[in-house]
Formats: sequence, C-alpha cells, structure tokens
Amino acid sequence: MRITPQDASLRTCEICAMAPVMPVLVVEDAAHARPLAEALVAGGLPALEVTLRTGAALEVIREMAKVKGGIVGAGTLITPKDAEAAKGAGAQFGVSPGATDYLLDACESIGLPLLPGAATATEAMRLLARGYGMLKFFPAEASGGAPALKAIGAPLPQISFCPTGGITPANAENYLSLGNVVCAGGSWVAPSDLVQAHNWSAIEALACDAATLGQT
Repeated sequence: MRITPQDASLRTCEICAMAPVMPVLVVEDAAHARPLAEALVAGGLPALEVTLRTGAALEVIREMAKVKGGIVGAGTLITPKDAEAAKGAGAQFGVSPGATDYLLDACESIGLPLLPGAATATEAMRLLARGYGMLKFFPAEASGGAPALKAIGAPLPQISFCPTGGITPANAENYLSLGNVVCAGGSWVAPSDLVQAHNWSAIEALACDAATLGQT
C-alpha cells in the first residue's frame, strides 16, 4: 500500500508522458463529469486533473474514474485529509501546488502517487533530496515562465516537470520544447462555456489540437 517517493515519481512521470497536455478541470456539476472525461479521452488527453475546488469534485472524480481509457487524478491537494478523500473517490494520482512534509507523508503512506509543486530551485532540490524527480512547476507564468524553468533545469537536469499556471495554446510550445518538461497542465481544453453548453464535440476538438502540441 505504501509508496516510495521514487516509485511515486516514476508513476506520475508515466502519467504525464501519456499526452503533451494534462487538462486541469474545475467542475461544478457532477453530471458533466463522464461526458467531459469521455470527450477529453477521445481527443487524446487521457490524464485528467480534477481540482478539489468545488463541492462536486469528489463525485466528479468518482464518475470520471469510470471512463475507459482515462487516468483521473486529484489536484489542489493541500492536507492529508484531501489525499485520503481523493484516493477514496478513485483518484489514481494527486497533484499539489506545493509540498509539505505532512502531505508527502500522507500520500506515501496511503500509496497515492503525488506530483508535488515547486517554483524555485531550493524547493525542487528539497523534493529531489526526498526522492521526487517528477514535479509540478507552479505557478509557471508568474514564476518566470519557460525561461525560468529552463534556467532551473540547467543545474538540475535530473528533475522533470509539468508546468501549470497560465499555460495557453499560445505559450505551451515554449514549455514543451524544454528538455525537462514532460507535459503541461492547462484549463483551456475544457472552457466553462462549452461545458455548460454540453458541447462535448467542441471540447474533443480542443483536446485533439492539444494532443498534437510539441510534435513539430
């Protein structure tokens, strides 16, 4: 049941490598969960991060976990309670904007692979010392964007990242071209207006476009 930091990073790296973009989803209505996940998976984005920012988030994870071909994770994990609830709902991995020993201990003890966040070289080094080699770079744009992540990667080539925060179709390629970036997290593939309109075909089309990023 318990997972080591090294094994956690191997698993999160595998998940991040499934597609160039990991959708970051804020879903208000659990009724939208399955068709949204089906559209994103059909478009070529199987790894889904459901943020725990809404009252429906845990039920959304439960519903998305039923979608064939999808790998559902829980984002915005802050406390051990968050981690336990996420895993109980069916999350296969967790994502955090930062990292505390309490959260890391909890995720390791319950066997939930965590993608912990770091924004500085010191934060990245501390996580690497614990055994985490696959990290979230957050908030990406506010922390200096792709140039900052490239600079961090020069002395720390053994760390890989999933940048999230301010990533758009216009700047995603800047990140995906870096050797230390496995994928980028973005919310643009599931805009709230299309979700509210139940326009799943349009979301699938956005996912298809996102799935081709970084391939040129």
